[in-house]
Amino acid sequence: MALKGRILIYSIIGCPHCMRAKNTLQELGLPFVDINLDSYPQCREPMKHRIGRTSVPQVFFNSIHVGGNEDLQKLVNNKKDFEALVAEVTNIAPPADAPYPPDPETAVNNGGLTDIVCEPDEYARLVMDLKGSGIIKDQGGGFLSRSQKSCFKGKDFVSWVTKTKHLGHPEALEMGQMLIDQHFGHRVGSSSVAVFKDDDTMYRLIEDDESSALNAGETSECAMMPVNELGEAIRRLILQIYSVFLSADGRSVNYKSIATSSEFKKYGKLTRELVRVDIEKASRDEKVAFFINIYNALVIHANIVRGPPSNLWQRYKFFNTVQYIIGGQTYSLQDIENGVLRANRKGVGMLFKPFGKNDPRLKISLETPEPLIHFALVCGAKSCPPIKTFSAHGLQQQLQMAAEAFLESDNGCQLVSSKNEVRLSMIFKWYQEDFGSSHIQVIQFVHNHMSNGAKKETLGSMLQTNKAHITFMPYDWSINSK
Repeated sequence: MALKGRILIYSIIGCPHCMRAKNTLQELGLPFVDINLDSYPQCREPMKHRIGRTSVPQVFFNSIHVGGNEDLQKLVNNKKDFEALVAEVTNIAPPADAPYPPDPETAVNNGGLTDIVCEPDEYARLVMDLKGSGIIKDQGGGFLSRSQKSCFKGKDFVSWVTKTKHLGHPEALEMGQMLIDQHFGHRVGSSSVAVFKDDDTMYRLIEDDESSALNAGETSECAMMPVNELGEAIRRLILQIYSVFLSADGRSVNYKSIATSSEFKKYGKLTRELVRVDIEKASRDEKVAFFINIYNALVIHANIVRGPPSNLWQRYKFFNTVQYIIGGQTYSLQDIENGVLRANRKGVGMLFKPFGKNDPRLKISLETPEPLIHFALVCGAKSCPPIKTFSAHGLQQQLQMAAEAFLESDNGCQLVSSKNEVRLSMIFKWYQEDFGSSHIQVIQFVHNHMSNGAKKETLGSMLQTNKAHITFMPYDWSINSK
């Protein structure tokens, strides 16, 4: 169909609602201009200024703002109004006040499915030599001692270094310490950073640990990547994977196809870099963006290689046993969400905090919880927030966008003004302490993080009556896969 006017849609990569809106227009044979805000971030502020919203998608017929995906679907079902808008863009050129597509030359290159640049690590080469040295072997065992597999004694390492590398005793000790500090190995029986000793203390390479972590195994030979750089690389790759394997209608993810794809093989290789990443020195925003992205990626990874959980017990096991090794420590999904991002608070069904007072991961935990993570973490179920990835740069704006998108949807919030009823996702019940100490405070939080529009105005009016009350909607645990 040829149009004198223009249908324009603002979107981001991997957004299910965006895919659904674009699929609807395609099925109707209506051409449109897609403004990808990942490629054109300079269009975010003009869009927000124009309509008072930051969520996507946002659809325009010439200068007429239709709204998001749900608004578009309602419009399509209203035949008279929809035909009027189609006639508008069919016969009338875009007026001066219509949003205009940006210059393609201003697009930001967000990176593709290219291999990361690997700077060889001298200590990785040392580890390769160490594995062939013969000093790594099963140690101990006997009447009073327990056998330790694939270990080496500190004194054997020092002796090996001085003889084969022709270095002095202080230099050999320093090399042993660097193996610990750079997360190649650790003292047996302790995952915390320790002083390397020239005695019978036993050490083990992290790759020799018996671990069920999905990135366990041979350690990367690359130099440690800065946390922000690694987080961005993972962010870009996950975006690319979802742009390929999210269904055309945005309703499901084809996990089976991901499993056999070249993209997933590259992702698996990239997860090896997590083992040695230095997260301790990262800023708060870098930690939040990094761990949100890693959490969401870990859920996807586990759904691909293990399959999604199908009942309550499997879900409990899934979130407590699916793990990555990050910076030399093992983190489950529960550890990331409740230990790191919620500042070591107990999660649903947990009797104790994730990290004890002597847990080395405690120093990675945020000092205060970040409540907006609940609109960013993806559990793979249909009632979870849609898939998004995050960057440390402009993080708060991105989290606010995620909150607005979730609260705009019926999965997040529904209002029944005649009953002064605020229907919220179970997320607000499970993690109420993150949103407020009372239901009124929770409703106020929801209002504060809604995008401007009729829904926010309605909730504001309900708040003024002092009669607004919350009910919680059933959570849809069915999986968004096909």
